[in-house]
Amino acid sequence: MLEPRTNLPNRDGEPAMEQLARDPSSRKRFLSAVGGAGAATVFAGLLAACGQNGGGEGERVGDTGSVGAGSGGPTGGAAATRQKNPDPKMGTSDLEILNYALSLEYLENAFYARVLESDLFTGSDLEMIKGFAQNEREHLEAIKATVQKMGGEPAAEPKTKFPLGKPTSVLTLAATLENAGAAAYLGQANRIRSKEVLAAALSIHTVEARHAAALNALLGLAPEPEGAFAVPAPMEEVLASVQQFIVTPTP
Repeated sequence: MLEPRTNLPNRDGEPAMEQLARDPSSRKRFLSAVGGAGAATVFAGLLAACGQNGGGEGERVGDTGSVGAGSGGPTGGAAATRQKNPDPKMGTSDLEILNYALSLEYLENAFYARVLESDLFTGSDLEMIKGFAQNEREHLEAIKATVQKMGGEPAAEPKTKFPLGKPTSVLTLAATLENAGAAAYLGQANRIRSKEVLAAALSIHTVEARHAAALNALLGLAPEPEGAFAVPAPMEEVLASVQQFIVTPTP
């Protein structure tokens, strides 16, 4: 279970990323709780992707994704794909975000289970896939337990289908799913209110990104296809892209 590892106040439902960007003391306690220097590097990247400067009062980014003058940050990032109604009182709840993440983990788990059943891989590739499958199982179990702990109903597991052909095409599909997963977690970072949920999402996001980088490299692609700052994906876009892998029940 994703046990709460921080005990930091949240001011009037303010998104956790924005509160941590605004409050250096809270940010320091948060980073210490979730992994120190390594987490600090990841969190700095998330702040940059969300269009904030990470020091003192976070600079907001407009809908065009341009960073405020003098920030030295990148254009684009999370603000460039920020969904409508970013007001935390009007936007997606943490439970909804968790169930969204759970739905994606169902897909990844089903995919890796299907790949392992296919006997398409041997040696180091097979060991890598087994490791990824185990990671995704742990993500799924942790997210489901957290939804239940928060009093929510876990999303139902969908029936899935995956086109498995030659090993290269399977690895390409794996890279597509992992890159989508990393972008999906990043896309919700600026909407999460709970620091405990944000800490969990941050830790899972980094693993999804590492999976994606390893698969990209294996396929001869750039480990960081979007350069120094990853591009987040909004929920609607991700759900639409994975719909092809879900079997819709016949009415």
